[in-house]
This record gives sequence, structure tokens and C-alpha cells, in this order.
Amino acid sequence: MIKRILLPTDGSDAAERAGEDAIAMADVGGQDIIVLYVIDTSYLNALPQRDLREQLSDELRKEGEEAVEKFKKRLEESQCEGYCKNINLITMIKEGKPADVILKTADEEDVNLIIMGKSGKNGLEKLILGNTTERVVRGAKVPVHVVA
Repeated sequence: MIKRILLPTDGSDAAERAGEDAIAMADVGGQDIIVLYVIDTSYLNALPQRDLREQLSDELRKEGEEAVEKFKKRLEESQCEGYCKNINLITMIKEGKPADVILKTADEEDVNLIIMGKSGKNGLEKLILGNTTERVVRGAKVPVHVVA
């Protein structure tokens, strides 16, 4: 039985559709949905200027907060059209390499299922299965539901 669902989001359309699937799957028994936004700091460390790194990190954190709040607000306002009153929504923002953070969070939070979009915001990734999604699928110890 699914008790905890991890929903990584980047604010993309695919992540929104994954959120809809998470709500649909969780509406039966009042499961937890953990909405996770990962600030990809791996490329920030390569930037030579500290102030630029900090500025970009702040911008990415703001983007993450907006993405998880958007999902939370949508859930609270609509109450999923009456289908998900018992869902416990947990939001998290973490930093690191997205696939690694997603897999680690899945282990730490003892999730039973990961639901995520097939690709993120990157235009090139929209043509194929997203790099982060592929790494999560290959490394996950629990089922991964990928939404197109």
C-alpha cells in the first residue's frame, strides 16, 4: 500500500501533470505527498564569482519556493475538487544534484512511490527522457511513475 509519495517538481508543465497524478493516486487513503524542489548547485560551484553564485542561488531558491507554493495553493484552493481532503502535503526545498537529492530524500522519507515528469524545463531534454528522470528511474529502490 502506498503511504508516502515523493513528487519532485521544477515548476514545468510535466511536473504539473505529475502532481495531478500524485493527487489522483493519493486521494484514496489520505497519503502523504512530499513536494520536493531541488536547487541544482552543481553548476553554481563552477562560477568564479562568489557574489554571482549567491545571487543565482537566491534566485533558484525563490523559484523553488514559488513552484512548491503553487502546487500547495492549487491543492488547498481546489481541495482537488473534493477528492483529496485527507492528503497530507509536505513541501521541501533542498540543494545539490537533483537526481542524487531525489534518491536520498526517497530513502530518508521512506517513500513508497516517486512520481515525476519525464523531463524538466530544459528544451533539449523535452526531446528525450530527462537526464534527472533517467537517473532517478535507474537508481530508485521504489517504483517511479513517469508522466509525459
